[in-house]
Amino acid sequence: MQKEDRPWHALEVDEVRTHVETDLESGLTTESVTSRQDEFGKNVLPEKEKTPEIIKFLRQFNDVLVYVLLAAAVVTGFLGEYIDTIVIVLVVTIIGVVGYLQENKAEEALEGIKKLLETKATVVRNGKQSEIDSSDLVVGDVLVLAAGDKVPADARVVQAEKFKVEESALTGEATTVEKKSDVVKEESVLADRKNMVYSGTSVATGSAKAIVTAIGEGTELGQINASISEVQTVKTPLIRQTTKFGQTVSIAILIISVVIYAFGYFLRDYEPVELMLTTIGLAVAAIPEGLPAVISIILALGVRNMAEQKAIVRSLPSVETLGAVSVICTDKTGTLTKNEMTVKQIVTANHDIEVSGSGYAPNGDLELNGQPFDLDDDESMIDLLTVGKTCNDAQLNEEDGDWVINGDPTEACLLTVAEKAERPIERLKVISKIPFDSEYKYMATLVDYKGERMIFVKGAPDRLFDMALSEDFKQDYWDEKRKEIADRGQRVLGAGLKRVDSSKASIDHEDVEDGLTFLGLFGIVDPPRQEAIDAVAACRDAGIRIKMITGDHKDTAVAIAKELGMEVEGALEGRELTDMTDEEIKEASVHNDVFARTSPNDKLRLVKGLQENGLITSMTGDGVNDAPALKRADIGVAMGIKGTEVAKEASQMVLVDDNFKTIYNAVREGRRVYDNLKKTILFLLPTNGGQALLVAMSILLGAAAPLSPVQILWVNMVVAITLSLAIAFEPLEESTMKRPPRPANVPLLSRYYIFRVTFVSIIIGGGSLWINYMLGDFDYSTEKLQTITLNAIVMAQLFHLYNCRTELAPAFNRHFFDNKIAFLVSALLIALQLFITYVPFMHTLFGTAPLTWEDWIYPVAFGAVVFIIVEIEKAISRRVIGNRNIH
Repeated sequence: MQKEDRPWHALEVDEVRTHVETDLESGLTTESVTSRQDEFGKNVLPEKEKTPEIIKFLRQFNDVLVYVLLAAAVVTGFLGEYIDTIVIVLVVTIIGVVGYLQENKAEEALEGIKKLLETKATVVRNGKQSEIDSSDLVVGDVLVLAAGDKVPADARVVQAEKFKVEESALTGEATTVEKKSDVVKEESVLADRKNMVYSGTSVATGSAKAIVTAIGEGTELGQINASISEVQTVKTPLIRQTTKFGQTVSIAILIISVVIYAFGYFLRDYEPVELMLTTIGLAVAAIPEGLPAVISIILALGVRNMAEQKAIVRSLPSVETLGAVSVICTDKTGTLTKNEMTVKQIVTANHDIEVSGSGYAPNGDLELNGQPFDLDDDESMIDLLTVGKTCNDAQLNEEDGDWVINGDPTEACLLTVAEKAERPIERLKVISKIPFDSEYKYMATLVDYKGERMIFVKGAPDRLFDMALSEDFKQDYWDEKRKEIADRGQRVLGAGLKRVDSSKASIDHEDVEDGLTFLGLFGIVDPPRQEAIDAVAACRDAGIRIKMITGDHKDTAVAIAKELGMEVEGALEGRELTDMTDEEIKEASVHNDVFARTSPNDKLRLVKGLQENGLITSMTGDGVNDAPALKRADIGVAMGIKGTEVAKEASQMVLVDDNFKTIYNAVREGRRVYDNLKKTILFLLPTNGGQALLVAMSILLGAAAPLSPVQILWVNMVVAITLSLAIAFEPLEESTMKRPPRPANVPLLSRYYIFRVTFVSIIIGGGSLWINYMLGDFDYSTEKLQTITLNAIVMAQLFHLYNCRTELAPAFNRHFFDNKIAFLVSALLIALQLFITYVPFMHTLFGTAPLTWEDWIYPVAFGAVVFIIVEIEKAISRRVIGNRNIH
């Protein structure tokens, strides 16, 4: 009974009632409800099985570099070097905890949004009307629906009074749909089933009774939700890059370690155990074990920044993915547009008037040729606005500074435009009324106006034209004006009036068959958000293409796309996409930017087509019909206010404010995160490269190891948890949003980055080895010599930090003092180095020894030399390569 395979829309009301065993007057009994709930469960969508906390924690260690570290911990444990083992395990644990905590924070934020969507339902049970949690609904319940209600389940309408439903979340169409109890054809598509209401939609006007025919996963919404599980997700670009980078580094480290061990064993006089520990030191030196933690922290800062800008990110890598997108596919209704109908044009027999402002707030003017229009110049304009305001069932109210409507959006916008007039427009008392009916396509009211009794009529222009036919009626003029408005993608509404005898007390359809004085036309549109227009332009400057994929009509989609500044040539409809092969879809997805009347499957195929073209794709939407494409996209972005729960669950990011501009801000943040991530790698890897070179050269030369494995780990981690964090706070460079998105297959390290890492590694490794050998002639203990070498490497990295804050620009520039964190972590690093150098128990743990102030000359001077050499290299590179080979 939860979801019977019956064409409910094709059955008479009595047949529906019989099948679900209910009573229209008294509803279900408590016993019947209980038995049905026991058998079929709650009216909720099935939630994904929650991942156990231990699994969420353990998967943080699913990284090839971590595997190598754990192998090193096992080997050092077998060799009895327990301090080394403990330090390595501690480092790995820190990496896991950081990722786990950030993932939980994102999930908690999303749970907060989910609670906002809990709804109630009004039902008839045991002969009484009562309000219940929508989750307690069962098939057969008699629903009572009124304006403003969310439809909590799929249901067959059995009684309707001026009942209209807003179904854009399901169908993508902005206009409301009138619902009746009449039977419709069995083959009718979902959008044409005028006697059905569906879960996730909302009531715009009127009231109705309906019998619940499906709940939970059996609803249309539930079926789409189930289909999402079949959609394959795509790994983010950063995950693909870091995975490949980690594999390459791990293989290289293992090969080098084996070669160096073999060289030391066969060609140098090393003890096997000593050689093994030194080789492990080489491996530990080469592994950027702090990198996963640093990446997590940089991404977590991105998550925090996005949350402050009204976007909640569900997974850390998704922050960076938006910075890599080259295409944003977006729904129209409620995403690019306000989902608020607005009158943009008014045409009378004498004037074409433009209306400024958008949405329901009465801010704007009636303008003629860019100047305010004087109503005294056209008396018919006053009549037209009065008809629009009086022949109207909607209400417009201001609540806490926001203008909200109660009723049909199309009627509400007529109230708004009347408020924009330079003088008050009266809403007259209605004596009698003919409600709007989809069969007749108009609404009429009987009123007293200007001392006469009149009938006001508003509705479809063609119906009103028939009523106004006379010798004086300019048929050709009005047909041309109607076509002009429609060609702009606007919905056209006509209005007129008819004088009747003052004794007239009621009206019916016969009273308006003829004799109508036609007043004019309203051009109505769901306007684009101004911030969306700005964001589309900014995305275009950043090399990102916007694709509009909507369920609305083609003319409307094209008109909105033009206002947004999009390319509309070759706009396609869903029926054309259905007939295309996958190869043709792949081609169309790239060359066309506007797709109208699309189905959920069309959206999914277009996203796949873009990805097959090698484009990193974002999908933005709010409706149930967007969910499959949202999940398939490289990053799905759902609306937090108007978005359905299904859309949010399928997405990686939720916009709390439903503002398309937030997507652009997310792109900016994503690019900043990626640039800073690469700068961090540029900064960190020379530490590993320099230490690895230092250890390798000592083995090749047959000398004692300059640093122990645990000292190497100290250098790697102390640099990772202090200096590397500074770059995460670097602001966005001015040119970043003017360059195109990086290609999907670009490596994490460009050729220039590889050169720079190698160059600085040689300077740090070679320089520290020279210091170690030079001071070896002095009467230094092994511990003191290793402490000086350790501090020399750390000081080199400290100075190198200021090289890496910019890629090629000079370190000293007008933004040098902008990043206060850089100076804070530099002070912290110095404090930690003093700690390991002078605290006795650190000497025991790490084999260090205290230094005199003269001993510090070598590390500090070495750091300054590294800084100067790298700045010289950057100056040369600026002249030779510029920015073209960096990214």
